[in-house]
Amino acid sequence: MRLRVVRRALAPQGAPLGGDLHPVLDRVYAARGVRSAADLDTSLGRLLPVGTLEGIPAAVELLLQHRTAGRVLIIGDFDADGATSSALMVRALRSFGFAAVDFLVPNRFQFGYGLTPGIVSLAAARAPTLIVTVDNGISSNAGVAAARALGIEVLITDHHLPGALLPDANVIVNPNLGGSRFGSRSLAGVGVAFYVMAAVRRRLEEAGLAGPATPGAAELLDLVALGTVADVVPLDANNRVLVAQGLKRIRAGRCVAGIRALLSIAGRPAHDLTAADLAFGVAPRLNAAGRIDDMTIGIQCLLADDLATAERLAARLDELNQERRSIEARMQQVALAAVRCLADPGPGALQRSGVCLFDESWHQGVVGLVASRVKDRVRRPVIAFAIADETSLRGSARSVAGIHIRDVLDSIATRHPDLIERFGGHAMAAGLTLERAKLDRFARAFDEEVARWTAGAPAADTIETDGELAPAEIALDTAQALRSGGPWGQAFPEPCFDGLFSIRSARVIAERHVKMWVEVPRSGRAFDAIAFNHLEEGAEFVPPSGLAQLVYRLEVNEYQGERRLQLLVDHVLSAT
Repeated sequence: MRLRVVRRALAPQGAPLGGDLHPVLDRVYAARGVRSAADLDTSLGRLLPVGTLEGIPAAVELLLQHRTAGRVLIIGDFDADGATSSALMVRALRSFGFAAVDFLVPNRFQFGYGLTPGIVSLAAARAPTLIVTVDNGISSNAGVAAARALGIEVLITDHHLPGALLPDANVIVNPNLGGSRFGSRSLAGVGVAFYVMAAVRRRLEEAGLAGPATPGAAELLDLVALGTVADVVPLDANNRVLVAQGLKRIRAGRCVAGIRALLSIAGRPAHDLTAADLAFGVAPRLNAAGRIDDMTIGIQCLLADDLATAERLAARLDELNQERRSIEARMQQVALAAVRCLADPGPGALQRSGVCLFDESWHQGVVGLVASRVKDRVRRPVIAFAIADETSLRGSARSVAGIHIRDVLDSIATRHPDLIERFGGHAMAAGLTLERAKLDRFARAFDEEVARWTAGAPAADTIETDGELAPAEIALDTAQALRSGGPWGQAFPEPCFDGLFSIRSARVIAERHVKMWVEVPRSGRAFDAIAFNHLEEGAEFVPPSGLAQLVYRLEVNEYQGERRLQLLVDHVLSAT
């Protein structure tokens, strides 16, 4: 596919914000719609009020009914958002004086996602009086019914989009319920859990039940930041506050032992932490437990109070992550070979608007990563499937800007009621289950449905950048200004730039990365650059002849106590 660079337009009336802002950061903010310095305020005072999230008062009342004599069981999801949500709820409720609080997370290979009747049956052996779901439950109609039939009350806290029929829970807290007037629909599951716990803490204080040793809700923000970044939800103004405040706590060393241990094993210094460090250093190791083994390990790591225990669990998570990477590499090789004709189509090549992939050997815990990698390669929505049981497949979907993947699946379910057994998710990611015999029919329906969406979506062959930097702007002080200007993430993307460079030297390292020395023509300025994961296995790097157009980000590379500028290259394109 021939990629085109499209530069982000500055916001209308984009006058400079002024002050002490670096001029490049000023331009970047303008391109993201920042109108004033107030839009950049990430202090806790800018957080949307806890009481404005519907369902909160009823959730607090229900929880407090089980504080002294009840048994509360938290049931989470098996990803990093679910793990942080579970750890946050358990930590908060125990510190708030709840008599009995425990957690249970489904093993994805045995029970699948959510509050299923099978998980309720397992949970019932612990005799809970209240089940609280975190990061799941909004589509668990059968599981909620099973719990209520056993006399167990149910509080659902979730952020995923609801179906046509809501489960019959005692209380539901979800900013994406129809008719919600809450100011942010982009809360992650851990964000919803935080709002509920903040409201409980406030009620306890009003009732005189919170003593000096009772922790405040702000002490939970390290977990909120990790889960929010890991789940790749849009960083709207409210989420930017949550993440920025959580990062601030972690940098100051005021975080749980598990996060400290995971940062250490990832080689990410806490004192200079960014959202990207959480996304690429911590989250994959935490997610590996749910993908390869059991997320109980990850939750235990986040619940550990002593560093030695946290380090032992973090080491196990690191081992699982290495295993995950090995499995993923083998799966990606098969997947990328299958879609090579879509990424680089020849005359008369078969085209697909939406891509479905399946291989009998694929690991169901890793298909989401494969779908994400292939999506980046072919720049269109992708669903990767693995065997769930003798007759069923589980798929993990990843989408591109402008195509709401959960709504795509909903439309397919409406047009073809017999195709999908169950599905759920949000705009950029979703999961589903279907009969293996129906895969071909589903693949055609998926392709057709995505094609209906593409008219309103950005062209698949475009890369959006923040434009070209002057040679003098490609500098360490610019990189440092951009680094401190975050948090960056989904819907508030990390700044990237494009420009023409001469590639003076290039070598392949670790088989897939390309280390380069690049020069801005006629400027006399040259830079260290690296393109991570640029090559498919066994491929040779052939630089474009003459000038190359690079799409890159500015990175502060710290080595042996010295900070240097490095270009992180996302794309190497021909200049012609």
